Amino acid sequence: MTDTALAGATTAPAAGRRVTPTGRLILPADADRAHWLTARRGGIGSSDIAAVLGISRYGNALSVWHDKTGGLPLEGDDSEPALWGRAIEDTVAREWARRNRSVVRRVGLVANVDRPWQMCTLDRRVLECPLADGREKCAVEIKCRTAFKAGQFRKGVADDVLVQTLWQADVCGYDHIHAAVLIGGNDYRQFVVRPADHEQLVADLRTAGALAWQQIIDRRPPAVAADADPDVLLDLYEQLYRDREGAVDITRDVDTQEAVADYLDAHNDLTAAEKRKKAAKARILSGLGGAESAVVLDRTFVSLDEQSREWTNTARLAERWPEAYADCVEDRTSRRLTIPRAIREEHNA
Repeated sequence: MTDTALAGATTAPAAGRRVTPTGRLILPADADRAHWLTARRGGIGSSDIAAVLGISRYGNALSVWHDKTGGLPLEGDDSEPALWGRAIEDTVAREWARRNRSVVRRVGLVANVDRPWQMCTLDRRVLECPLADGREKCAVEIKCRTAFKAGQFRKGVADDVLVQTLWQADVCGYDHIHAAVLIGGNDYRQFVVRPADHEQLVADLRTAGALAWQQIIDRRPPAVAADADPDVLLDLYEQLYRDREGAVDITRDVDTQEAVADYLDAHNDLTAAEKRKKAAKARILSGLGGAESAVVLDRTFVSLDEQSREWTNTARLAERWPEAYADCVEDRTSRRLTIPRAIREEHNA
């Protein structure tokens, strides 16, 4: 079997053609990335449904809504993990095909023929499945994950991968999806996900996806979940409102006022905790005296360990090598949440 056969390099099928039992092609795999990013806003994809359910590392239901309604930039995820994931995808796909003596082929963006809003981008369509007779009965999803995520794949695929593969199977009409996962760059694992083993979850996914799509059509944003990841929300609001100006009246906005109070309470708790930490450290140093460590029953209980880190004296750099300073040092603007002193004192009174 040749490398070409493994990679599946072939003429791409035409858009609109049915390329899976229940899926038709929206855009081929070699379509321009900007066109793909635009087209995927026409439905809920497999990564979108994971975000809708709150199990994605990159978004939530609100970010999906803003993306589909055009509120977020079109460029998509250009982070280092995403960049390297795309770069290594073909290598992992080839390895899956080699190990399973199979043939895979890139497809593109696919939509369900009966529910056009239900979409997915298959990493690879499998033309010769090692588990079934005949041709083209499944697909393979490629994932590259950090070694810190290895535990999520101990007994099967991670939750977000399970949701994505089940969604792909439901879009395309497949009875199973393979998953090829490269962990930490050198730990290869493969799995098989069958919708028949997760019938209720598949039904729940379709219901959640239909609701999310209806909210998008109605231009009705979903409520922020109480347990929503704050880092995801902070990143979302940073993207939505890059240019800020003016003031908003929150006299009647009780929720935002309460959020300010919660923020101040958390700040006070953090400040108090930091003071307790420093006081405890002072007591520890008092107990150590001139020693660098302390033991309890011959077991190290606490120690002062030396550490070093690189530090740049920018003033000296600017004085001695002004051209290097101008080339390497740049101003970066950011915003700090500031609550006036009078408001803080009123809250703490």
